[in-house]
Formats: sequence, C-alpha cells, structure tokens
Amino acid sequence: MLFNSIQFAIFLPIVFLLYWFIFDRFISKSKSQLRLQNAFIVVASYVFYGWWDWRFLLLIALTSFCSWGSGLLIGKAQTKKRAGMWMWLNIVLNLGILALFKYYDFFVTEFAQLFHISTDGLLLKVILPVGISFYTFQALSYSIDVFRGKIVPTRDIVAFFAFISFFPQLVAGPIERATNLLPQFLKKREFDYDTAVDGMRQILWGLFKKLVIADNCATYVNQVFADYTNQSGSTLLLAAIFFTFQIYGDFSGYSDIAIGTAKLFGIKLMRNFNLPYFSRDIAEFWRRWHISLTTWFRDYVYIPLGGSRVSKAKVIRNTFIIFLVSGFWHGANWTFIAWGAYHALLFLPLILTGKNRKYTNQVAEGRWLPTLKEAGQMLLTFMLAVFGWIIFRADNIGQAWQYVCGIIDDSLFTMPFIYVGTKKTLIMVAVMLLLEWLTRKKEHAMQYSRMMPSWLTWLCSLAMVLMILEFGGQSQSFIYFQF
Repeated sequence: MLFNSIQFAIFLPIVFLLYWFIFDRFISKSKSQLRLQNAFIVVASYVFYGWWDWRFLLLIALTSFCSWGSGLLIGKAQTKKRAGMWMWLNIVLNLGILALFKYYDFFVTEFAQLFHISTDGLLLKVILPVGISFYTFQALSYSIDVFRGKIVPTRDIVAFFAFISFFPQLVAGPIERATNLLPQFLKKREFDYDTAVDGMRQILWGLFKKLVIADNCATYVNQVFADYTNQSGSTLLLAAIFFTFQIYGDFSGYSDIAIGTAKLFGIKLMRNFNLPYFSRDIAEFWRRWHISLTTWFRDYVYIPLGGSRVSKAKVIRNTFIIFLVSGFWHGANWTFIAWGAYHALLFLPLILTGKNRKYTNQVAEGRWLPTLKEAGQMLLTFMLAVFGWIIFRADNIGQAWQYVCGIIDDSLFTMPFIYVGTKKTLIMVAVMLLLEWLTRKKEHAMQYSRMMPSWLTWLCSLAMVLMILEFGGQSQSFIYFQF
C-alpha cells in the first residue's frame, strides 16, 4: 500500500480511529488493553504490507519470530560464548534470507559470465520482497543490542512483532533500533493533540516533497535518461540535478510521512534526514542523509572494526568497508558498489587531514544567510553529490560513464532542453529549498513558530494542500521500495 494512494487515505483514518477510540476508550485500562492495542497494530501492519503480496507476510513473520526467540536465548545463555552463538545464528539466518532474495541471482549471473557458463536452471527469478533490507536490519540490531546488554530481551511477542512490522516505517524506514522503538510498545501510549497535529503537518510536508518535487522531477529525469546519448551536456546536467532533488524529495518525503504517521499513534521515530543539501563537506552530508542507515553501519560495522581509534590506514580501510557495504545494501548492481566507492574516495582528504568531524553545527547558525565561503562549500558538496547520484541512477557502469562524459562537453554551455512543466518544477524546487532554509532549526518545514497565531498556521497548511493539488506530478512509486 502506497502512502500516496487512495487506499492509504482510507486505511489511515480507519486504523487511527480504531486504535484510539476502540482500544483506548472501550477496553479496560490494563495490560490486556496494551496487548490488544499492539495486536491491532500488528494486524493493521500486516494488512498494509500484504497489500503488495500476502505471501511475503510469512517471511516477515519468520524474521520476527526468529529474532524474538534469539533475544530470549541470548538472555538465558550462561556464557558469553553461548550468547554469541545465538546472536550469530540469528544474523546468519536473517542475512541468508536477505541474500537469497536480493543477491543470489546477481552472484550466479556474475559467476556464470566470469567462467562463460549458462545460467539455465540456476536463477531463482523471485520478486524482491518490499522493504526486506529495512526490516532485516531492524531485526539484526535487536539481537546485537541484547547481546551487548543495551536492552533486556522482551518476552512480549506481540510487542516485538509490532516493533518489527510497525507499518509507517516498515517498507522504507527509518531503520529503528530496539532501544528506541520497542520500549514504546511496552508502555501505555497517551493521545496528544499537539503531537498529532504536528504529525499531520509533517505528513503534509512529506506529501509535498513526494508529489510536487519528486514526481515532477522524475518526469524530466526519465525522459532524459531514456535518451541520454542524444542530449546536450546542459540537459544531462539539469536532469542529474533534478534526480538529486527527486531522490531527496522521494526518500525524505517518505520518511516525513512515516514519522508524521507514527506521531498519530503516539510513537516517536528517529529523524532520517536533516537538510543534507545544506552540507559544507561530504562528511556532513552523510551525517544528514539517511541517518538511520549511516548510524546503523557506524554502530554495528565501523566501530566494531575499530572506528577512528586505530591507525590512519585502518581508518581508511574501515571507511571503504562501510561505504562499499552501504552501496551493496542498496542493491545487487555494480553501480551501487561504485557509488559507495565514489563517496569513500571523497572522504579520503577529510580523513587524512582530520577534518571529517569539522562541521557538526547548523550552517549559518545565528544568521539569515550563509557566508560566501559557506555558500561555496555547499555548492561544491551539492555538485559532488550530483555526480554520485548519476552513478546511482544509471543502469550500469558503462551508462554512468557515458552520461558523465556527455556532460563534459561544449554543449554544457548551451541552454538545456525544456520540457512541458520544467519551469514549474524549478520553481517548486526553489520553494522547497527556501522553506527548508528558513526552518532549518526545525524538525520539518511545516513546524511553525509558536509565536504564529493559530489562524495563520492553518492558513499555511491550507496553502500547502492547494499547492499539492495544483502542482502534484504524475504518480510515481517510491524509489527506495526497490531496496
């Protein structure tokens, strides 16, 4: 079920009313009430997920049950070695399922090409379950955190199933940690009107980024990439810039909708994007982009490898490992690995000079505008990201190389081709950037100042609704559903 579908527009209010009105009002205030409320979340989440293909519900149920059971076995283990055995068993099981569905055909195909053998009868050709990379990593973090003693294993299987399958963030994150999300399913939740209103506004902002920014950018991007060999350098560059905003509007828009929806149910999810295109270097970009994934790899891969507390050579090794793994997490294609390697290379100068933690504050803090230096840094970082997204968007390495070569041409200095709606898209992107710049200290752009009168906040929300209805593009699937 898509967030930008009629089905979800019907599904969400029904679930919301049943969740608060039936289970919070008419059932006795007891542990059974909480369990029934959590059970309802599980049922609603399975309906939401099963809307694509009900058969994959068995897969998420298996992941949930095995991870829940591993937590109990880790907690009961008499020795650290035995606990580690149960943890690794759960890791191997979950990564094995992920590898089977996501990477098996890729490796078989590459092996067959390398040794010039046929793949007849060897490929599974199975559909990739939606969101499998997201909920698998969420399940893995639970058993690892139990092993590390960061969280006590829960016996409440209903709450655990709700933690893994919570529908707002099930298929495209944020990738939550058990230390944050699971305890919220183990205690009574109270309805808070202000939080719910803020959640609705965040949903609205997410829909704007998805429907107005991402979907309109996608129209131009798809047309150019489909015929990239016959386009001018300026057109190719504009399409690459549009894809940069498309993937941001698409993915961060999804995250905003997910976080806002969770607020309606009294659940707080972690922030997944923090204005990445206002970054002053590539390290700051990655602290602001897909935060739940980057911090996951930091905590469960980078730090166990030694993190930054080792020699420079090992820090470089660790950096390349997490970027290559992060690239491969996105899909079974060499373009994703190349994209990861590209960003690792961009990190090298910062690591060697010890400046990878230089910018941890908000840009232009205490000022309306950035300095010329900050503006230059943001522009350079943005353009580095643009060329990285070309690799990410391309079907293969050859296409990515041809696309970049097509940009570096005399035609780069000509006027790009303007399709119907291109000027409108540019204006809407400018509106998004302006709103995000003005509200960069807020969690999202629709989080108004408390000093604003209520009538003005509602007027702004109405204006946003009208912009979505007027300027929304042709509906496109969320990009990160494929991962």
